[in-house]
Amino acid sequence: MTDGDDTGDARYVFGVRFRLDPTVEGVSVDPETFETTLFRRADPPGEDGWLFFRDNCWRGELADEAHFRELTEEALDVPVVAVDFRELRTDEAYLSALKAEIADDLSLFNASSTTEVLSKYLGSSIHVRDG
Repeated sequence: MTDGDDTGDARYVFGVRFRLDPTVEGVSVDPETFETTLFRRADPPGEDGWLFFRDNCWRGELADEAHFRELTEEALDVPVVAVDFRELRTDEAYLSALKAEIADDLSLFNASSTTEVLSKYLGSSIHVRDG
């Protein structure tokens, strides 16, 4: 999962249930609902978008599932029935860089430690993987 720089690599993992709605008369599908896994690259700590976890997660869940479902519909161009946050899948380098960036400004998170921040937003949904 490494991208070659020293900040490592990570991605957010979501479960998505979507529906196919044929638009042609006389066409139907069975099943009409499917499940898939959606991956979103985690932006490097300190760069635009790196606060995605703060803005979208709370205690390891989506903070606003309805809003995130709408965003997922736009991204996938299908009607999304449900979406749930599964994990931040990361390598050690990314997690270290993330912790360092969090520690640089704890006021962004209304917290007193990086451990508190990670727990507050991601819960126990951080999965560290080797390369």
